[in-house]
Amino acid sequence: MQSHRGRVGRGARIATATGGLALLLLTTACGGGEDGKAAARSSPTNVAATVAGVVAPAKVEVIADLTGCKVKIRTEADELREGVCHTGKGDYLITTFPQEKLKLTWLDAASVYGGKYLVGTRWVVSAKPALLEQLRPQLGGKIQELRGVGPTPGPTAP
Repeated sequence: MQSHRGRVGRGARIATATGGLALLLLTTACGGGEDGKAAARSSPTNVAATVAGVVAPAKVEVIADLTGCKVKIRTEADELREGVCHTGKGDYLITTFPQEKLKLTWLDAASVYGGKYLVGTRWVVSAKPALLEQLRPQLGGKIQELRGVGPTPGPTAP
């Protein structure tokens, strides 16, 4: 019986040491020796965009808060939530979706109208392209251009 306890204790010590080593490796690998300011400068987006990637799918209000807007909810449905922001920079619409496939369906329907949108995980921001560029560092996501339907302008007659 004594030898059995010895093996269990040794296994637990090995597991603890292995876990501690893995944690140490992850900590030093992620640190990279940079101070916080250098890491922020080298990052393509700021901390708000990183936070948005984690919390943005949850609520229109969270995205609006990241952009400094007090949002007014205009649509509350099972498929999506929409809120309108009126700011000094311009007006924009924030739409969130409970599932990624619903966002893709919405984008497919919006492609009829064309235009540019800031698109993230289960959210879309609709605004003028210049404003989307300003919001992107705060929210992350990608600016996506949708093609409209209908005739394209042809060459003009001389």
